[in-house]
Amino acid sequence: MAQRLSVELAQINLLVGDISGNTRQILEQARQDVAAGSDVIAFPELSLTGYPPEDLLLRDSMRLRVEAALQEICTAALPVYIVVGHPLHEEGRIFNGLSVIHAGSVIAQYRKQALPNYEVFDEQRYFTPGNSPCVVEMAGIPVALTICEDLWHDLPMAQVAQSPARLLININASPYHHGKDAERLELLSARARQLSMPVCYVNLVGGQDELVFDGGSLVVDAGGQCRVRAGSFSVLRKRVQMEVAESGELHLRDSDCAEALSLEASCYQALVTGLRDYIDKNGFPGIVLGLSGGIDSAVTLAIAVDALGADRVQAVMMPFDYTSELSLRLAETQARDLGVTYRVVPIGPAYHSFMEALQEEFEGYPVDVTEQNIQARCRGVMLMAISNKKGSLVLTTGNKSEIAVGYSTLYGDMAGGFNPLKDVYKTLVYRLAEYRNQQTVSAGEVPRIPEEVITRPPSAELAPDQRDEDSLPAYDRLDNILALYIEQDLSAEAIIAQGHDRDEVFRVLRLVDRNEYKRRQGPVGVRLTRKGFGRDRRYPITNGWTPGE
Repeated sequence: MAQRLSVELAQINLLVGDISGNTRQILEQARQDVAAGSDVIAFPELSLTGYPPEDLLLRDSMRLRVEAALQEICTAALPVYIVVGHPLHEEGRIFNGLSVIHAGSVIAQYRKQALPNYEVFDEQRYFTPGNSPCVVEMAGIPVALTICEDLWHDLPMAQVAQSPARLLININASPYHHGKDAERLELLSARARQLSMPVCYVNLVGGQDELVFDGGSLVVDAGGQCRVRAGSFSVLRKRVQMEVAESGELHLRDSDCAEALSLEASCYQALVTGLRDYIDKNGFPGIVLGLSGGIDSAVTLAIAVDALGADRVQAVMMPFDYTSELSLRLAETQARDLGVTYRVVPIGPAYHSFMEALQEEFEGYPVDVTEQNIQARCRGVMLMAISNKKGSLVLTTGNKSEIAVGYSTLYGDMAGGFNPLKDVYKTLVYRLAEYRNQQTVSAGEVPRIPEEVITRPPSAELAPDQRDEDSLPAYDRLDNILALYIEQDLSAEAIIAQGHDRDEVFRVLRLVDRNEYKRRQGPVGVRLTRKGFGRDRRYPITNGWTPGE
């Protein structure tokens, strides 16, 4: 009989810092795999602590809790090879490591060699890099083990190539951004061909503050072909059966590749996952948001209902003198169709009370944006009061385009605890609305977002006949300029060279630069791009840089 190996990829959702809870989840999954006859079960990177644990790694008790967790897994003495990621403390140093546990003993350990220190990653702040490979014989087959970033670097891969390994297992906590699934598959295919062996890639799933881990665990064969791809944004286990051929190569017996998601589908699921886990992992009973009848709040409401269910969502329409009848109707229609709690709380009395109190202070000054900001802040106060009374978290609804140029009000529409659309450009907001409606129509349901919300011109409705494009460039042009400046770090002259108007480019870039102080005070939100307004982009508030440089 041919020699065989059954490997289980455990794509699980973990809570950072909950070492005992994460350990229980790992043991539960491992026991199920023993019953199913698996030989190996691989868990994601830093699975005992969750990822990223950040400065929790610096606490003295971290080492003791991790050691206790490893001992608990060993005590279970399960007859399966358990590959589990965790911080590894040695002589005052911390490594991003993994242990292989079998039948009650730690039989091998590995220390991550390539420590990422770009975009959202900050591993060199905490970890010491390893320098040695790890090959473990599992059920008679030599298996190499690496961690996440190692797969992207030549030295760890050269070590694997020079080893007797016939299979590579790479454990990951790889966060989502646009196009990440295609990048991974391309890399794994190239590495598998380079190593002439199958590669198993297991990834974390779930939301952690601004980060969302999309899972999408993969197995490619020695020829670089995808043989197994797990679904994205779902907790699941994926098993792959292998056997040794007469040539000594390890062949995969399985072929089950889930279809890759479209951009709109992956973004939408990332937003739902990020919101759900932020609310649930932090123990909030639900959310409350301002529903204006506009596109941003409408998409946010749809995401909230998909993430939490209608019974945990409250929408509040807060009309004022400039709120149109159309906005009132569209907000009520969407709230009714989605079945959420809906209230109308006019801000007129609060606004006029503020104006009366400030009458002497404002005497002699013309009406300007101040009065618009007071409207937004009245709404912010209303939502925060409801939040305080009911315990629900306030969702803000600003998109990346507005946040980039400061088209928002501190302590007004920026007041809240989480912003699902923080890294979603306005043009993508519209695409997500169309995508979500297509899904409901295909299922024979009422569209989640009224069509008139999508087709009407965007407006903050803070002044008579106001339109966003009175203050901003058209969103297709604006978003292109922003993406070039924020995500590609192009200079003003380089952006102009791509065909954009000089005056418009300099105006937009000045707005981006001078509104860093606002962004620093905004709520956390889901990261979708390589350069979100959070861990990715750390610009000084006070600086003398000019956008032409």
